Amino acid sequence: MSAQLPRTVFAVLLGISLAMLLTPGDAVPGGGVDDKLAHLLIFTALAVSGRWAQVPPLTLGIGLAAYAGVTELLQAVLPIDRNGDPRDLLADATGILLGLFLSWIAVRVGRARGSA
Repeated sequence: MSAQLPRTVFAVLLGISLAMLLTPGDAVPGGGVDDKLAHLLIFTALAVSGRWAQVPPLTLGIGLAAYAGVTELLQAVLPIDRNGDPRDLLADATGILLGLFLSWIAVRVGRARGSA
């Protein structure tokens, strides 16, 4: 598999997440998904795809946490009818940790299968 594919997937997911997080409030599709769950899932996907793209875990975790903070700040200050919410930031951080953990598990399972 090309090393470019994981980086492309990560970049595309970053772009999609940015669009989702900064879409004006009146245009945000609800789809029946709780806002906090959406934040958790977005950042879980970013963390998993970032690890697939071989971003070191500490760098990825810090980078995604900063990204989460900046997007919440932008939601609070931009005229897009959105609110920055510390609970969203907590959901983002939980998603980052969950994604890093799932990636760690996947690597361990892959190694165990490779040695069997």
